[in-house]
Amino acid sequence: MTETLISLLSILIGIIGAIATGVLFKKYSFGIVGNTIAGVFGSIFLIKFFGRLGFNPQSIMHNGIFHGWLLGINFMVSLLGGMLGLIVISMIKRKLSKK
Repeated sequence: MTETLISLLSILIGIIGAIATGVLFKKYSFGIVGNTIAGVFGSIFLIKFFGRLGFNPQSIMHNGIFHGWLLGINFMVSLLGGMLGLIVISMIKRKLSKK
């Protein structure tokens, strides 16, 4: 149950990162719904990609022991994933619209 909660919080933080990036940099924004979708996929992709280094939810709650610094790293990577997800999708959209 706790690993599921950590995963959901990570996705939520990725959404917040994408929405904040869209607000700060208008040229990357897709509106609230588009930014939310980009944040979800960016966050999940980066957490799955870098989670194998040891800060996935299972490692955070290893043997019932809570590792707070791993949770912090997880949340930072999730925030970065949401931000990068929005920027990458925006760059792909621009490349496709030029043709």
